[in-house]
Amino acid sequence: MVVLRLALPTPMRRVFDYLPPAGLDPQTLVPGIRIRVPFGNRQLIGMLLDVSDHSEFPIHKLKAALEVLDATPPLPAHLMDLARWAASYYQHPIGDALAQALPVMLRKGNACEYAHEHLWRACEGAVPEDAGKQAKKQQAMLALLIKHPQGISTDAIRAEGYRPELLKPLEEKALAERFIHHPHHANSERTEDLLHEAPLTLNAQQRTALEAINNSDGFAPILLEGVTGSGKTEIYLQAIELQLSRGKQALVLVPEIGLTPQTVTRFKQRFNVPVVALHSNMSDRQRLDAWLDAREGEARIIIGTRSAIFTPMRAPGIIVVDEEHDASFKQQDGYRYSARDLAVLRAQREQVAVVLGSATPSLETLHNAQQGRYQWLRVTERAGKAKAPSFELLDTRHTHLQSGLSTPLIKRIGQALEKGTQALVFINRRGFSPTLSCHDCGWIADCNRCDANMTLHRSPPHLHCHHCDKQTPIPARCGNCGSDQLKPVGAGTERTEDTLQKLFPHIPVLRIDRDTTQRKDAMAKMMAQIHSGDPCILVGTQMLAKGHHFPKVTLVAILNADSGLFSADFRGMERTAQLILQVAGRAGRADHPGSVVMQTNQADHPTLQHLVQMGYYAFAQQELIQRQQAQLPPFTHYALVRAEANGSGRAEAFLRAIREQMETDILMPAGVRWLGPFPSPMEKRAGMHRAQMLIQGDNRRHLHQLLDTLTHYLEQTKEARKVRWSIDVDPVDTF
Repeated sequence: MVVLRLALPTPMRRVFDYLPPAGLDPQTLVPGIRIRVPFGNRQLIGMLLDVSDHSEFPIHKLKAALEVLDATPPLPAHLMDLARWAASYYQHPIGDALAQALPVMLRKGNACEYAHEHLWRACEGAVPEDAGKQAKKQQAMLALLIKHPQGISTDAIRAEGYRPELLKPLEEKALAERFIHHPHHANSERTEDLLHEAPLTLNAQQRTALEAINNSDGFAPILLEGVTGSGKTEIYLQAIELQLSRGKQALVLVPEIGLTPQTVTRFKQRFNVPVVALHSNMSDRQRLDAWLDAREGEARIIIGTRSAIFTPMRAPGIIVVDEEHDASFKQQDGYRYSARDLAVLRAQREQVAVVLGSATPSLETLHNAQQGRYQWLRVTERAGKAKAPSFELLDTRHTHLQSGLSTPLIKRIGQALEKGTQALVFINRRGFSPTLSCHDCGWIADCNRCDANMTLHRSPPHLHCHHCDKQTPIPARCGNCGSDQLKPVGAGTERTEDTLQKLFPHIPVLRIDRDTTQRKDAMAKMMAQIHSGDPCILVGTQMLAKGHHFPKVTLVAILNADSGLFSADFRGMERTAQLILQVAGRAGRADHPGSVVMQTNQADHPTLQHLVQMGYYAFAQQELIQRQQAQLPPFTHYALVRAEANGSGRAEAFLRAIREQMETDILMPAGVRWLGPFPSPMEKRAGMHRAQMLIQGDNRRHLHQLLDTLTHYLEQTKEARKVRWSIDVDPVDTF
């Protein structure tokens, strides 16, 4: 008896047994292939994990699978193993984890092939008249096929104004045939003449770093710590060039979709080989074709965001994780995996180098480098003639602010524009104003579904909660006292843009945030205007902080620089320091000297002073000492158990009952501690009341022993079905 053990994309952390379809040869059942099965009143696409000769269930109760979709597994065995490991480590259902390692079209059961893999052509010697004197439409179709001896797809036939249904009678008359076409990109096998343009000349520190990367053999985890503007990307490019000359491929991960187009453009300008992108702004069809290009070795360089970590490569040579400190490499909901950490594990399994690059490395990565687990390469000089920007803390206490801008700062912006250069104003708040308030009674426009204020937007006019996405019209009167004296409170990117446009009416003001970059090509058009070099003012959120090269920006103004100094999250200081220095790094990256002006109400704050005067490394060392004293990551390991429920206090009560039950029923592993439960920092979100519980362990293995037991317990208890619960291993925030 043959029993199929399948992983199905369901919330259940288990595998499912099925019988094979009738008449199927068991020899074709290879682990990793996709199989369509009945599941309740639905059909699901599962992945075969194993073939067994028995089941824990009676054989007569097992359903038969409907269809085997693949002759060979879409994912290589080692990547399937990586996805299975990640499902176990991040406490996520294996079926869903394996499904998310595949492109969406493969999850839906589409064929694992290119869009135009099946083409039509005329049979040898066929002429239109062979279709028959009365079959004029068939004659026309055959004439079209004769014009395309290399083959034509049904989509192209339809675009030419013909009906693909006419192909069948032509096939039956042996006048047309369908064949499989495997697209082949020019230069996909090139190992010489790889470059469109010559590499830049490296300075001594860059050369040392490049030599260390190129001399690595097999698995080599490398931290490339380079100050902003130090030319880390040039080091990546030249390291990748060596791998391409060896016939290998490169995988480059970037944190934001907004960075992907400019990164792809830069790589295409440099290399004479196929480069593909993988990110969520692409259509499902585009993603599958790019994924296949990578798997078949047609694409030599693959550039993508977080989910690209599971993209197969026929000949892996190097993995690069740019801006490795960025929190967006960690999935924040559902399957909560870290692409950065999986990149290191994947590199180990594929025996290649993995380069983690950043000007402000995460404290976990820095700690690994200090402990000798990673090779540590430092580039402390900016590339070319560029110099590090100067810092100035502008104390805004007792100072009148015009929509968040002080008079000295406005003057500095004007001076930069008069010199023919550009200025960047950073404010990490979208919208016109953080909220709307009544001047008479103090009422504030709150979101009734979240513990948060509604953000005021002017274009188009509305109130918007950026936590649950609720949107409402702007009220004409106060909802509390009826007054019409409603005023915006504070400044967001829209209000700052509006004010700067009034102050500098003849200068373009470009706002770059999630609201202005949603339209296709909007980001590319703004970047083209910035790179033209004409004077302009850039206003934006942290989208501007990540990896952009603005040669003419000489002034960076950071509004409300101390907003993260008093975060409830222990990573708040680290995030604030990284954000400040990443934004500051946009200034003075070419021949023009740069300066950074930080408006703050905490100009004498010791940590802020230490960061500005001594730099990120000194700050990080001080922060690591405090983390060690407090027994916080990276000196300990932890997971967050989150719960949310409809009623106030229910989620917290659920977690408390779970903790009490677990402490009573099981022997706690050594060095594992519970903290909480306690309300989440934002207790109410999207109408749900939230709580969380921290589980901390000195030893990673002991922590996972408890998590395995806890997950099993939560799946068995009826109370867990009354709340939404999740486990976040190695969380990057406690929000």
